[in-house]
Order: sequence, then structure tokens, then C-alpha cells
Amino acid sequence: MATVFTKIINGEIPGRFVYQDDDIVAFLTIEPMTQGHTLVVPRAEIDQWQNLEPAVFGRVMEVSQLIGKAVCKAFDADRAGVIIAGLEVPHLHVHVFPARDLADFGFANVDRNPSPESLDEAQTKIKAALAELR
Repeated sequence: MATVFTKIINGEIPGRFVYQDDDIVAFLTIEPMTQGHTLVVPRAEIDQWQNLEPAVFGRVMEVSQLIGKAVCKAFDADRAGVIIAGLEVPHLHVHVFPARDLADFGFANVDRNPSPESLDEAQTKIKAALAELR
């Protein structure tokens, strides 16, 4: 059965995409730790990061780095956090988010009900930052 991320990638479930190429996508999480919290996901359903071919893992991290630069620019943050947890959905995803202190790294602190306007604003800001970075 397809993962929830595959359903988002295939357009079966709505997602707020900020980046897409033939192999990798990036979209906002619906439960952000900080505004701009983005998931970088390979299109292929690979559960564990350590099972990826090194070249594919390199591409995932290359896009994660680009998204990290964009969220820093978009949200005026000095740093971007990156986490590979992999416990919620059995499809590799890298969490990338603006980080100002260690509390921003807490999954217990996610916003379980962000406003659609907040998510739309984050998507717009990140896409604009990506356009400037390219």
C-alpha cells in the first residue's frame, strides 16, 4: 500500500509543495515545529535512509541543504535544523526547519493545528527564497 507521502506526491492528498524534481520533492508538514518546517522526500518509497543508494541519499541531502538555505532566508533564521526521524511514516523524509534554539528541535512542541494562512504564507516565503537562491 502506498504511503501517505506517496499519496501526497501523486496528488491524491493535498500538499503544499515548495520544490519538485524527477527524484525528490519538498512540501510543508501539517504539524510544524516552527513555521516553514519542510519535509524533503524521495519519490521512491524507501523506508530507511541507510538503505538508500549513496547517490540518491546525496541528492536528498543536496535538496535538504537548498531548503535549509531557503528557510533561513525566508524566516530570517541564522540556522536550519535537520532531523531524520523516520518513525511516523515508513517513507524516508528529512525534516528541515528554521531553528533559533534547541527547543525548536522538539517534536513534542509541534503545532498540531496551524492555520491554513500560516502554511500558505510559509509556502509563499520559501518558494520566493528558493527563486532568489537559484
